[in-house]
Amino acid sequence: MRADALPRFGVSEFSTWPWSFEQDLEAYAELGVEVIEVCEAKLDPQRADVQLAEIGKSGLVAESMQPRLHSIFPDVPRPLPANPAERAARLRSSIELAGRCIPGATLVTITGTAPGGNYREAFAVAIREYTQLAELAELHGVRLALEPLNPILMNADTFISSIADALRIVEAVDRPSFGIWIDVWHVWQDPAVLERIRACGDRIFGVHVSDWHLPRLFEDRAVVGTGEIPLVDLLRALSEAGYRGAYTLEIFSSEELPDSLWKGDLNELVVSSRAGLEVAWRRAMGA
Repeated sequence: MRADALPRFGVSEFSTWPWSFEQDLEAYAELGVEVIEVCEAKLDPQRADVQLAEIGKSGLVAESMQPRLHSIFPDVPRPLPANPAERAARLRSSIELAGRCIPGATLVTITGTAPGGNYREAFAVAIREYTQLAELAELHGVRLALEPLNPILMNADTFISSIADALRIVEAVDRPSFGIWIDVWHVWQDPAVLERIRACGDRIFGVHVSDWHLPRLFEDRAVVGTGEIPLVDLLRALSEAGYRGAYTLEIFSSEELPDSLWKGDLNELVVSSRAGLEVAWRRAMGA
């Protein structure tokens, strides 16, 4: 790809967590953001369809959604219900909502933790549930993606902490509606990350960007271009894998932190991160 052909830029609503859904739509449009990642947790369950209908009017495109409950097994934000079948039922509701209101979007999910540390059983259950969910997603005209998380979140939010293990589940499910979501914050420390990304090929359904400094809490990320992530190399590998989708900013910054980005200028957070991404992109593409 040419360096001057900048990728489409998206923002996850988690990045501007203090704002409402309506504030997100207004601000993103004013900032020239092209793509929004919907956080279902920001929607009013009684009028979610009406709210989602406003996205098109804003000029934004909803290419992904993070479901209100987004893991097969319990995780820290959503420990209940514990039963995978009950959790899958809630995911089905999110799939149906996306199918009605934002067709073509990808729902981003994680696995949650392996009950009792039984990874073999967790893999088997995840493959079974994701197979059924992927079939439903296909029927509703949306897609489902599995996001591997950073190893620091093992036994808290995930039992999948590598692209290789995520791809193992994706290949076992083997449905065109089921793929991988790459978040550079989660995968950058894998010594084989560039080869892993290239091996995913067209199974990459989306990408989250932010930057890394040694976190003080799980929710402690940095503006793109201000941390340790070798984004230039990762962007080049993603391009070589054939990925041509949007790059979506996802920044967590707990308000418990004294210098929380969520307490600062959220407009500047978006603008600075986009600028950092564009600098890295031009370098990655050889400009």
